Amino acid sequence: MSTAESPASSSPDLLLACLCAAWCPTCVSYQQTFQALAAQHPEARLVWIDIEDHADALEDGDEDIPDIENFPTLLLLRDGQAVFHGTVLPHAQVAERLLQQAPSLRPLADAPVRALARAVTGLATDPALGLG
Repeated sequence: MSTAESPASSSPDLLLACLCAAWCPTCVSYQQTFQALAAQHPEARLVWIDIEDHADALEDGDEDIPDIENFPTLLLLRDGQAVFHGTVLPHAQVAERLLQQAPSLRPLADAPVRALARAVTGLATDPALGLG
């Protein structure tokens, strides 16, 4: 699948990760919606991360990475920093609003979320996770 690149160096680098599980019926139904969002937002990189397929990367030894227990959970990074982390309703409008608000959101100071952001950033380099 293709990946989107930032259109200009002055634009923030946006990464929106959906952390889900294949066994979750809500996630399965949300995946197509999330894929459509990726096509509509070339300014951002959207990635779908199955938390069980990538459990090792999301349990980074010494890091206190939060468990993902509710789905779908979105993690929005702007210029590599987490600006949103939370369980959301599986509606396109929610993710759409997050992407629109990304420039004005403040970085999160929570250490476990910052650790999760580092793990997701590492996973997001895998072209197979890209949507679009």
